[in-house]
Amino acid sequence: MSTRPAVRRLSRISEISQVAAKHGFGYFFETHGPGSLRSRRQHEVAPETDGGSNRGQRLRQMLDELGPTFVKFGQLLSTRPDVVPPDIVFELKGLQDQVTPFSFEEAEQVIREELGLTIEQLFLEFDETPIAAASIGQVHRAVLPNGRSVAVKVQRPEAPRQIEADLELMYQVARLLGERVDALEFIDTVSLVDEFARTIRQELDYRLEARNAEQFHRDFVGHPHVRVPRVYWSYSRTRVLTLELLEGVHLRDLDLGRYTIEERKRLAYLIAEAWMHMIFRNGFFHADPHPSNIMVLEQTEHIGLIDFGMVGKLTDEDMSKLTGLFIDVVNERIEALPRRLAALGVRYPKDREEEFVNELRDVYYRYYGARLSEIDPIQLIREAFALIYRMHLQLPARFVLLDRAIATLGSAGMELYPDFNVFDVAKPYARELMIERFTPQRVVRRTAQETRNYVRMMLELPYQVHDTLEQVRDGQIEVGFRHEGLEQLIRRMDLVFNRIGIAVVAVGGAITSAMLASVANGVGSFFGILSVVGLSLSGLLSIWLVWGVIRSGRL
Repeated sequence: MSTRPAVRRLSRISEISQVAAKHGFGYFFETHGPGSLRSRRQHEVAPETDGGSNRGQRLRQMLDELGPTFVKFGQLLSTRPDVVPPDIVFELKGLQDQVTPFSFEEAEQVIREELGLTIEQLFLEFDETPIAAASIGQVHRAVLPNGRSVAVKVQRPEAPRQIEADLELMYQVARLLGERVDALEFIDTVSLVDEFARTIRQELDYRLEARNAEQFHRDFVGHPHVRVPRVYWSYSRTRVLTLELLEGVHLRDLDLGRYTIEERKRLAYLIAEAWMHMIFRNGFFHADPHPSNIMVLEQTEHIGLIDFGMVGKLTDEDMSKLTGLFIDVVNERIEALPRRLAALGVRYPKDREEEFVNELRDVYYRYYGARLSEIDPIQLIREAFALIYRMHLQLPARFVLLDRAIATLGSAGMELYPDFNVFDVAKPYARELMIERFTPQRVVRRTAQETRNYVRMMLELPYQVHDTLEQVRDGQIEVGFRHEGLEQLIRRMDLVFNRIGIAVVAVGGAITSAMLASVANGVGSFFGILSVVGLSLSGLLSIWLVWGVIRSGRL
């Protein structure tokens, strides 16, 4: 029995290696993988030369074929332009979460285990065929006893076990890459898998998605154009989520030929304005505005949002710092941008700060003076991602999600309306944000907050000093000194003191010899002989000391 997990793991490794070879990545397993798992197909496939986004396409296809966990991992990598080349980032954004649905009997069992009742007891109607299937779960249409239509999201029965098994393999691959691939030495591959593991384990708990949906529902209550489904908590648990059913067409399935160019333009800008409202007004935004997660309702004047597993959050402090960044950009203070970005949590190699400033200046002046309608936001974001990867910048997750959301919005909008520019929508919101940050009420409130912070720091200072001194006393804090050139100084001081010692001995010997000579009864007497010997030794020491000083060149 104990050998079964190991057998399954070997089987999965073999499957992964064969799929990798199929898509042109078999050379990695040839070089690093277990010899026993090499297949004939792997020996036949040679690594292809990457040109443009070809490698990104092959990687996307490979992850898609490997299944749900790897699809999710690819989606995470698409949000990490700091560690993944830009061409791969944009290819991985095309990963779709569409997989083969599982059986109705399995869905029924999960619902019964989670809610404690049968489907017949819970719903008036329940469609056996799912309306959507994703990597972790699938969605069924149902009707509650009160007659309301709902969408019931049910988790795959084997999802947790499969995900944990794949995560274990990912950790093995991450450690292998970190140890053997020098080109990835600046990436903490294990931490990257840690981040993914934390994210996907959260997605396994549908209650977190339910809380996100409820927050969005509150934010858009009364909005004339945006609808967010309400959560039915009595029918929701860790593996089952029940939401209000929105009737409409997914943006990805929209027949654009049925709409005029003006209607498509209006729809594109309506979607973008919904996200600008989330970002700039609420600081809480849907981080995956993919066409699969946006619905066009009864008419183009109404849209619906679904799938709230990935969200971004910006604090009031983040917005203040972003405002400062905008102001520096507008005033051409390029040298101040690294400091502004560092305040936002962006990390970059300090020894490359001058290079960083030059790169920022180059990007800035390439677009300086251009109208928003003349700027291709997708190209601009591509260049930004290229800079991030080239400079090995480390970005806070919330800002990566923000960049990704804006880029996805730009792509979706341009598919609807070719002349769409997401910056046109963002500009008035950003201007409003900048004005709002400097209203008297905001300034007074911010000043009061800063004053409270300083007062709190001053009150805590004596206690912090006391704690530090106690730690020093108890030996919990060790202070180390780093010196340079101290050994040479010690050697020179040693030499000086040696010479002083020799001089003292020579002078003392000469004085003692002179005193003995004054009391001696002649050169042949005992004291006379001692005085001659003492004077001779003192003379030799003096000559040796003078010769050493002359040789050192320091008279």
